[in-house]
Parts: sequence; structure tokens; C-alpha cells
Amino acid sequence: MEQQELQHLVEEVSLRFFDRPFLHEARFNARLRTTGGRYLLQSHDIELNSTYYSIFGKEELIEVIKHELCHYHLHVMGKGYQHRDADFRLLLQQVGAPRFCKVMPHMKKKRSTRQYFYQCKSCSQQYMRRKQIDTNRYVCGKCRGKLQEVKKQLDT
Repeated sequence: MEQQELQHLVEEVSLRFFDRPFLHEARFNARLRTTGGRYLLQSHDIELNSTYYSIFGKEELIEVIKHELCHYHLHVMGKGYQHRDADFRLLLQQVGAPRFCKVMPHMKKKRSTRQYFYQCKSCSQQYMRRKQIDTNRYVCGKCRGKLQEVKKQLDT
């Protein structure tokens, strides 16, 4: 989708769902990583994630545009435009816009599943850690004895 097509789409969505014109610029920003789009307070422009469009398509892009237009129109009218504001939540509901965008596959955080097991040589107290520790530096919290690594385990 080209810049002119995007601009026309945003103007069309604004008129259809809000009955108000969008008078500023809409553009793709390939540097957006964690969101589908953003509304810029200073310039009143809207930036949309081009990767989000390529993954989810035009229908989901329209949902993001509706969300960003809620910020835009409320800010221009001087009403509460932030996610926590009642005006914003009400307008989202009226136009059927999502409060949050879908999570892109690369945005999901992966938790470390690696586990390290340690045991005290003196009192046999056992410890499980997600991060590897330096056994020369750390000692048992119960008896101050020397720790040794028992086994490494990788859960999948």
C-alpha cells in the first residue's frame, strides 16, 4: 500500500466511523516494533506499522486506524484522549475499535526455561535458579557452606 492509498484510507475511515474529517498526515513507519500504530500529539499525524499491515492485512489495519483516530478526534476536541480516560473508552466502544492491537509473533516475550540446580556441600540445602551463579562467589544462605552445581535442565 502506498502513502496516498493509506492517506485516503484513513480519511475514508474517519468520515465513515466518526463523521469528522481527518485533516493531517497518515504514514507508515517501519521502525515501529511493539505497536500497530501511534498518534503524534504535536503534529496530529498518525503513524502505522507497515509490518503489522503485511502480517495481518487491511481489515486489521482498519481496526488500528480506528483506534488511532479515537486518540486524534478526542485530542482535537479537547477531551480525554488517553487510554485511561472515560471519553476514550466510550468512543472506542461506539466505533467498535479495539483497545489494544493484536500481538505480532516477534513481540511475544520468551521466558527462559533453562534452570540451574545447586546444592550446599555442608547442609544439602537445594537451590533452583534461572540464571547461572558463580559458586566461588556465592554461598549457602542457610549455613554459609560452599555450593556446587548439581545438574542443568532444559525444559521445553
